[in-house]
Amino acid sequence: MSAAATPRMPYRLARGGRGPYMFFLHGMLSSRAQWRPNLAALVGLVQPVLFELWGHGDAPCPEDERYYTAEAILGELERARAELGAERVLLCGQSLGAALTLRYSILHPERVQAQVFTNSRSALLAPEALGSPEDSAARAEAIERGGSAALARLPFHPRHARRLEPTLREAMAAVADATDPRAVARLTRIARPQLSVLGDLHRIACPTLLVNGRSERSFQPLRDVAENRIRGIRIADVPGGHAINLENPEGFNAAVAEFLRAVL
Repeated sequence: MSAAATPRMPYRLARGGRGPYMFFLHGMLSSRAQWRPNLAALVGLVQPVLFELWGHGDAPCPEDERYYTAEAILGELERARAELGAERVLLCGQSLGAALTLRYSILHPERVQAQVFTNSRSALLAPEALGSPEDSAARAEAIERGGSAALARLPFHPRHARRLEPTLREAMAAVADATDPRAVARLTRIARPQLSVLGDLHRIACPTLLVNGRSERSFQPLRDVAENRIRGIRIADVPGGHAINLENPEGFNAAVAEFLRAVL
């Protein structure tokens, strides 16, 4: 990429997909590898489009901080939709990615056919519960100062995951270790305070499925918030925790496939 080129958040189409496009967006310290255990079960129903956040996977890490706002990231999804020539798309978001896909469905209801999301405290907590801008700035500074070693200490680093199969845990830990700490710091400082959609859940108009990893106890009160505030939401309570699509791919895949067959 030349110095004059506009940075773009990359996306790839999974092989063998058919049907409508379904945008998949991972959370922090991950990549499109987040969805490897799920694609074979879903490509017969949809065409998965796998995005990567700034500084994750193959995505660049722009110096210009304006790219790290929630609005700018959603603009990358909208750009991809237009490039693919899709009038409407399906969405699937995990963790921080879920906060962004939910926001996309609220801002662009005419563009979203249906959506799936997983446990996401950043989406469903009140904005003040995510911490003050000063708190986010302090966490970001610590990450940028500490680099990869600081990423390894984050509680959501896959190496600390207790429910992942060991080979998968090591593979996802390697993905996390390759993430650019500068991007994580900027997403923490700039995007994270903008992620809550709690006050707008009533505006979600499309069919919505929450695949709830019911073993993540801190999320269960927010599961009930989603049930009470999103009209017509379907909830699949699946054994597993925060990274439910990795921890219990069979349960996640079955729930999503059943939902897609009902809405397509």
